[in-house]
Amino acid sequence: MNIYETCPVLESEKFLLRAVVNEDCNDLLKVYSDKYALPFFNSDNCDGDNFYYATKERMTEALNFWNLSYKNGWFVRFSIVDKEIASVIGTIELCLRVSEDEFNNMGILRVDVRSDYEKEDRLFDIISLITPHLSEMLDCDGILTKVPIYAVERIKAIQKVGFIKSEHLLIGKNGYAYDGYWTIK
Repeated sequence: MNIYETCPVLESEKFLLRAVVNEDCNDLLKVYSDKYALPFFNSDNCDGDNFYYATKERMTEALNFWNLSYKNGWFVRFSIVDKEIASVIGTIELCLRVSEDEFNNMGILRVDVRSDYEKEDRLFDIISLITPHLSEMLDCDGILTKVPIYAVERIKAIQKVGFIKSEHLLIGKNGYAYDGYWTIK
């Protein structure tokens, strides 16, 4: 499977994961303008973008960049649809890491959700839906995701999925060493 030729759709009883589309803008604006969700977003190695988008114009710019990135094979963004309310409540970003550090040839999993979804059970449902497919999607040796130490609900969810805290630092393209990464093989 080449994720950049065909973006898969994954579905459980509660959630649907599919490629982001421009029509998601209004729902995603609620995610990326949520100041309480912002501290949980992983912006490591993202050239200073903190993923706070307070206007529809800025959210549209982000969506355009995400779609361009997918077309160029840099990364893929999935929208997370809560099927019960038929609304996009966040995104998942995936990419393959090519590096000189301990995380070479690993997939990076970024999960951004509205603050009301930053709960163990909801995060577990979302992360456990995509994790079994990541090795095939990215042709990688394992998956890493960042979880800040204060994200107690997220830590419980990823531990339940099988992630373990890494003792290694992720070395960014600017040489900066980032901590707080968890891995699963």
